[in-house]
Parts: sequence; C-alpha cells; structure tokens
Amino acid sequence: MAEVKDLEQNDLPQAASAPENMAQAAPEGGTARKGLKETWRGMPRKKKRQIIRRGIALVIVVALVIGGVKFWKGRSPGDTQIVTDVVSYGAITSTVEGNGLTKAKNSETITLTTPGTVQEVMVTEGQMVNEGDPLFVVDSEAARTAVQKARTDVEGYEKQLNTLQKDIAGLNLAAGYPGKLMDVVTLNPGDTINKGDKVATLSDDTRLRLEQYYSYAYEGQIKAGQTVDVSIPALMSSLKGTVESVHMVSRITPEGSKLFSAEIIIQNDGALTADMIASATAVTASGEKVYPYEPGKLEYYRTGDLCSTVSGTVISSSLVDYLQVSQGQVLVRIDGESSESEIFTVQQSLEEARKTLATAEENLANCSAVAPISGTVIGLILTPGSEVEANTAVITIADTSTIVVDATVDERNVSYVKPGMPVEIDQWGTTFYGTVDTVSLNSKAENGVATYPMVISVDNPDGSLMTGSYVNYKLTASENDNCLVVPIQCVKSVPLEDGSAADVLFVKSDTRPDNAIDVSVTVDGLPDKGFWAVPVETGISDEYNVEIKSGVEEGTEVFTTAPTTGMM
Repeated sequence: MAEVKDLEQNDLPQAASAPENMAQAAPEGGTARKGLKETWRGMPRKKKRQIIRRGIALVIVVALVIGGVKFWKGRSPGDTQIVTDVVSYGAITSTVEGNGLTKAKNSETITLTTPGTVQEVMVTEGQMVNEGDPLFVVDSEAARTAVQKARTDVEGYEKQLNTLQKDIAGLNLAAGYPGKLMDVVTLNPGDTINKGDKVATLSDDTRLRLEQYYSYAYEGQIKAGQTVDVSIPALMSSLKGTVESVHMVSRITPEGSKLFSAEIIIQNDGALTADMIASATAVTASGEKVYPYEPGKLEYYRTGDLCSTVSGTVISSSLVDYLQVSQGQVLVRIDGESSESEIFTVQQSLEEARKTLATAEENLANCSAVAPISGTVIGLILTPGSEVEANTAVITIADTSTIVVDATVDERNVSYVKPGMPVEIDQWGTTFYGTVDTVSLNSKAENGVATYPMVISVDNPDGSLMTGSYVNYKLTASENDNCLVVPIQCVKSVPLEDGSAADVLFVKSDTRPDNAIDVSVTVDGLPDKGFWAVPVETGISDEYNVEIKSGVEEGTEVFTTAPTTGMM
C-alpha cells in the first residue's frame, strides 16, 4: 500500500495536469490527442510498467473504498441475512429404519414342572432333530402321583355330576312305577322341601306276591312259569297265579318235614289288597295236586318310599292317600334353583379337574420327551444323573429355517408400511433380505412417541442369521421420482383457530397470495414483512426434503429457517 499511497500523493496530480497542459499547447483537440500518444510512445518501457502498476493499484483501492461505503451505509451491527429456498421438481425416497430382536418363527420349549432325576439324554446342543425323536428320560415320582390324584378327582366329580343330573330330574317328582299312594305328606305351594324328604309310600298293587312252602317230596315238580290256583277265602273265590321263582331253602317244620319256597304272582283286578290270606295249589305233570304247607299273606308286588331328590320350594302337589297313579305321573313340582346352582358348581370343578389332569399327564409325558417339532436343539441343560427342580425349562427345539424379527415402527411412518414390503436386515455387517409379515394397530406410547409392533419374516435355510440378537432393518416406504420438493426445514406446523394444525410454507412475495392465511406464531428469523403463510399438503419425506403435493408452484421462493448473522 505504500506504493499506492505514493501514487496518490505524487503521480496523480501530475497525471491530472497533463491533459490541461497539452490543451494549452495545442488549441485544437486533435493536436492535443496526438501529443499525448506521442508522449506515451516516447516514454521508456520501464516507466510505462511503473505507471500501469500504480494505476491498477489505484483502481483496486477506489473500488474497495466505494463498495465498503455502500455496504456500511445499508447495515448496522447484528443485522441478519435471510435464507430462502426455491420450490423445485426432484426425486425423493422415503425410508423407514429401526431395529428388532431375532427369533425362530417356530420353536418349542419343554419345561419340567415336577422335580426328578435325569436318567438318559439322547441329544446334544446344536443337534438337528426330527419331530418325534426321543430327547431324554427323567424319573419323577411327583409327576406320577400328580396324574393319579388328578384322575381320582375327575372320576369323583363325574360321579357327583351324574348323580346331580339324575336328581335334577326330580324337580318334577313322579311315580317310578304304577301303584297306590299311602302315608302321604301334605304339601302346599310355597312349602320348603329338602333333598331326601319322604312325601309318600308308593305300592305297586297291580300285582300281588304270595310266598308258599312245599314239601321236598315235590322237588323239581314245581317250576318257574307254572300256573297255579290261588284260593282267597275273603273273596270266596280262586284266581290264577304264576310261579315267578323257586328257592330250594331248607325250612324244617315242627314235624320234621323239609320244605322249599315258591314266589307266586297274582294279577290284581282291583279286588285284592295286601295281607289277604291265600293258598296256591299246584298240579304236577302227572296230574297230582300239590298243596302248600300252610296259607300265606298277599303282599304288594313292590313298595317303596317316594322321596324328593332335590331341595327347593314346592310349586304344586297332587299327593292324596290311596290315589291310584300310573308310571311317570308327576306328583310334586319343585323349584330347584339351589340344585341347578349346585350342578353348575360341580361342572366348574369337573372342568378344572380335567384341565389339571391334562397338565399332569403332559408333565408326565415330558419326563420321557420326544421332539415336538423338527429343528435344532438350541437349549439343553440336562446331564445324566443330575436332579432337576420343578418349573425348569430343560430343552428348546427351534426351526431356524425361518427367522422373524420383532421390531417397531413409529407413528410417522406406520401408514407407509404394509405387509409384503421387502426389508433389508443388517446383522453384524452381514445383509439379509426379508419381508414385512404383520403390522399391529395397537400402539405403545414411549417418550411422547407412539410405536407400532411389526414382525419381519426372513428365510434362513442355511441358518446364517442367528437368533436372539438385535439387528437393524431398512425398508423403502415410498418413492417419487418427479415431484415438488423443498428442504424439510422449510415446512412449519402452525396452530389454527379451531384447535387443529396446518403445514405451511412462508412464501416470499410483495403482495399477499390468494391462499395465504393469518397465523399467530413467531418464527425465528422470519421478517415482519415480505413473507406469507401458505398452507400446503405434504407427502413423503427423506432426511433432507419433503414432498409438496399442493399449495405452491414450482419456482416459489420460501423462507428456510436458520438465519445467519452479518459482520460487525
């Protein structure tokens, strides 16, 4: 700059006065112009180079001075430079990335829920097995005892239920056979009746029974099915009867005779009653009459107590002494709510007992386990002779030909992820390829962000993708190779008066765009004038840009974000 300074102080006045002197020496302009050229031509080369260097330096200094003056006149310390971008057409690809845990799609773990002693182990860790292959044998007395107890419980509840179901039929207490009611208990609607309460005696008087004794001299000559004559003095008549059975007892009379008995049945036409005296005379094949040792008394063919099989409240009763009833005739109606409740309780207990039995049988079967599926032994803790505690997972068989990745996708991207999409999997730097299997709609909120469970399926025929490890995944959610895009930081979300929110771009314009809206938010670095909030519809995005579907056109200048501070 010293050279420039000298030029300004010494050479510039001389250069400025030269034309004036030339003009005085030559009144005509052409002569003066010619003299300047001639002077330059006659100047030494060294002097010419010196003048040129000084002239260039002077021009640079003047330009810097003038530019600096203009710059500083329009700025003050701390001014901010506005950064904008332009809406333009471009390509955009939206990807979704995350991580997840690998596991076999199909695996089975055998757990011993009872203690025992390991007797034999037929497989080793990492061995391939086929479904049905024997795995191990464990001796467990506890497992056998549990099965036996469970079976006993099931049998007990089954018997109890059968009894109750038979009893519940007694809500309509009916005659089990035809006959005559006696010793009737008076029952009125609303009376309480308990299970086992006797309400009447039912005697089958459609037939009567007569027991007769005959001498052993006629052994074999009186047989079942033989017709006999029954004399009834009270009726002064005789009726036909039939030998029902013969019993070769050894009754000895006071006279020393040996007798056998015969049961004789007489049909009742209504005239016969119990305790009538009767004698039955038989006729042998040779025509000889055989008389009983003594007369006997008629008895009802069968007699029994009519008892309630349920507890409840009497709805109605038709019990009357000496009422002739038919088989199945309803005599007492009962409200058996308590009995129905008891049946329900027993049914529940029986169901639980059956579940317990199934579990006990499974536990016992596991003591001599076979492979439930074909696959690889990936977990084995058994050694011969060792003791196994209850509730111990002793072996796992996994089919690793297909691996699933339990992963999540956040709420911003879940709408783009669909079953069947290809997925790139990275495990320790090795790439595998799979597909989206399922995407759940049940979200889980964590740290203010909702995530959705996703399952990725990966074919793994060679077993190179390991189970039980965290892997990274990446998939292309959507792509568009010709769409309007802007940097992602250009889009602002602003609240609206109705409580909703809208995505906007702050468009640079001297006049208000037709689709501009008023917003009350403050954006850092945004000037008070010259920019307008215009609602836009956004589409897919990547790490840098976002798709603009509507709201602005190509070439629109928009506010970005980050302001830059000017020099002090």
